[in-house]
Amino acid sequence: MAQNDSDMSPLKRLWDIPAALVLLTRLPLPPLPDHAFAHGARAVWAYPLVGLVLGLIVSLLSVVLTWLGLPDILAAGLLLGALLMLTGAMHEDGLADTADGLWGGHERERRLEIMKDSSIGAYGVLALIMVMGLRWLGLAEVDWTAIIAALMLSRAAMPPLMLALPHARSVGLSHSVGAASMGAVIVAVLIGVIGAAFLAGAAGLFAALIAGAVAMVVGVIARTKIGGQTGDILGATCVMSEVAVLMTLVAIA
Repeated sequence: MAQNDSDMSPLKRLWDIPAALVLLTRLPLPPLPDHAFAHGARAVWAYPLVGLVLGLIVSLLSVVLTWLGLPDILAAGLLLGALLMLTGAMHEDGLADTADGLWGGHERERRLEIMKDSSIGAYGVLALIMVMGLRWLGLAEVDWTAIIAALMLSRAAMPPLMLALPHARSVGLSHSVGAASMGAVIVAVLIGVIGAAFLAGAAGLFAALIAGAVAMVVGVIARTKIGGQTGDILGATCVMSEVAVLMTLVAIA
């Protein structure tokens, strides 16, 4: 059941930020009180702020690598590696499982079974190679503002699917988080779009439209093939949106 956001005080809402960081990153955060995780879906409004934190960390690393004189393509590889470490590669795992499941099975139950399997198949490997390659090249071509914008928009792309699509299965990470409320989703999108506009101007607004289009396409495919969304679908949406934003900002620059 979606949490009534109007019942929450501003102080309690602030706990959503570290709760979102715990869910979406592997940052060494101190233990949080139990009430911070009482309603996981309430924290979706803070998902773009997770992208902001990750972006600031990666941008600082980018400055250091530039100061050391490392070529852009090599620095981008290290930035990508840092992002994988900071997030535990959970979104990339979702991308691989999504590719394997949606294209490796012919029936809904079989697709969900494949997505739950920890092994990786040909579709997953190929999806990771292609998307990670594009991501690497994109990171090599943009500045720190575009990186932060991409990370914020990609995290803002997940909450709308959590609202629009039902859970495809009765267990799993996405189901445990719960259903997002309209208010929390709107705030998440606004934070992502405003952040992108501030960082990248009109190009950031156009990139936000592209990220939304990618999320919509993934959502339609997921609804058609498995009847809803899972944590893997959300992870795939995040990674693919990030790549789309990077490519958009490279093309416009």
